[in-house]
Amino acid sequence: MIQTIPKLITFDEFLEWKPENGHYELHNGVIVEMANPTGKHSAIAGFQAFEFGLEIRRLQLPYFIPKECTIKFCDNSGYDPDVIVLDKQAVAANESRWERESVITEGDSIKLVVEVVSTNWRDDYAHKMIDYEALGIPEYWIVDYLGLGGSRYIGSPKQPTLSVYQLVDGEYQIKLFRGDERITSAVFPELNLTAVQIFNCG
Repeated sequence: MIQTIPKLITFDEFLEWKPENGHYELHNGVIVEMANPTGKHSAIAGFQAFEFGLEIRRLQLPYFIPKECTIKFCDNSGYDPDVIVLDKQAVAANESRWERESVITEGDSIKLVVEVVSTNWRDDYAHKMIDYEALGIPEYWIVDYLGLGGSRYIGSPKQPTLSVYQLVDGEYQIKLFRGDERITSAVFPELNLTAVQIFNCG
């Protein structure tokens, strides 16, 4: 659902407007109200954050996973990913807006982003993928546990699919995972999870 507004707004105007209740993003100057996530959607995001957190602790990696975070693109877009893994040192060095606004502006500060697909699947597979790639985010996961995405993205017949986009020479290379296939991640190379484990939250 798109809010009726008199003009396109900037990212800073969006942050000033953004209410505490509800879930909103800014897409090319337009405020977009995001549907409230279902229980399964939230459970999958929580499960992934937990599993990534275990790897960070086990390997003593200098990363952290915030509860909330907005990624700023240019002056007129901002997304709130379902899960984001940040580099502590890069955030401390480069992100002047982090402490007061939970805003990230540099791709180098981000190790991995996860979007769990809901009815707005086109945003995850198209708009966000292009923006995440342009910002230089090294790894992007799309968790399509209901197989909603277009067949050009997840194949035909459609089925639950986890897509891992890894940045190689400035462009995303895509690997699709289904069922009991073990997911491969450059950020967490020792992660031992299958697609179906993520779809079923373990």
